[in-house]
Amino acid sequence: MSEKRLLVIGPNGVGKSNLLEAVELLGTLRSHRSGSDKDLIHWEQNSSVLRAIVNDSESLQLELRRRGGRKAYRNQKLLPRQLDLLGPLRCVGFSSLDLELIRGEPALRRNWLDRLIQQLEPIYSELIGRHNKLLRQRSQLWRNCVNLPSQERADLLDAFDVQMALVSTRIHRRRRRVIRHIEPLAALWQKRLSNGKENLQLSYLPGSSLEGEEEEENWRLSIQSQLLLQRNDEERLGHCKVGPHRDEVSFLLNGLPARRFASAGQQRTLVLALKLAELELIADLFGEAPILLLDDVLAELDPMRQLLLLDAVGEKHQCFVSATHLEAFEGRWKKNSQILEAELLSEV
Repeated sequence: MSEKRLLVIGPNGVGKSNLLEAVELLGTLRSHRSGSDKDLIHWEQNSSVLRAIVNDSESLQLELRRRGGRKAYRNQKLLPRQLDLLGPLRCVGFSSLDLELIRGEPALRRNWLDRLIQQLEPIYSELIGRHNKLLRQRSQLWRNCVNLPSQERADLLDAFDVQMALVSTRIHRRRRRVIRHIEPLAALWQKRLSNGKENLQLSYLPGSSLEGEEEEENWRLSIQSQLLLQRNDEERLGHCKVGPHRDEVSFLLNGLPARRFASAGQQRTLVLALKLAELELIADLFGEAPILLLDDVLAELDPMRQLLLLDAVGEKHQCFVSATHLEAFEGRWKKNSQILEAELLSEV
């Protein structure tokens, strides 16, 4: 690219979002649109391949397959783990689907935290995978141990509690730490994008009681005790009531819950503030800004917020923006951008 800003312009349905989604997949190994690779493969094909050249020389490739899982390549070399693809192409993406981060269920906010932490610490995804596996095995244990002697069942649950308490502690610590780092950045962006009218507060509400000093051993023992105390409820209700799978994040705008009281434009601004804060946090840690992906970003924003957003992005980092028309991108912003007509993507 000759410019840091790329405008992808064209009517709906020609592939603008697909292009940005492909960059996101190579950069984060995740799609904001779907959790199933099958949805990302053409229905007549058995696989799909994404390729990119990064830093003028390094090649990345991700192969999505209907059977057999993914294959990741770096400089034409098959990688033992797809996680090893992360790093050269960091990115932060926004689409209208991200508004569910404010409006939707707590699981969406937990997923947002996990994606962010994975960018900062790729090994974190293995920690989440381990916790999810323990949860599934714990549920299976409750279903299968009906006829076990009570002491044998208690011993098995004790073993699960030890493992789950350790993994939960490490997840809680990382989630709380990233909220602590991102909140002041997001608050500054919210104020900037609202022309100083809106104050944003983020709060991490853990699914375990995290009392005392933030030390691994202290929290581990506390969570282990909580897991033991909730066993009767767990047996009756069928699910574990303690742990990171019960975490929540609250967003307050001018002191009120954004989910209930913020307008559509304010909620969109809030998500954009979070994304710009993510970008800044990642850039500060690694010394290089990620690519910012903005899919149909100007919808539901009033003209003032549109101008404030466009003034804020694309100067210190690469920025890919999709839109149906060029009218909103006037003056310096349009002049200093590379424009791609999306009709060219309809045949890809």
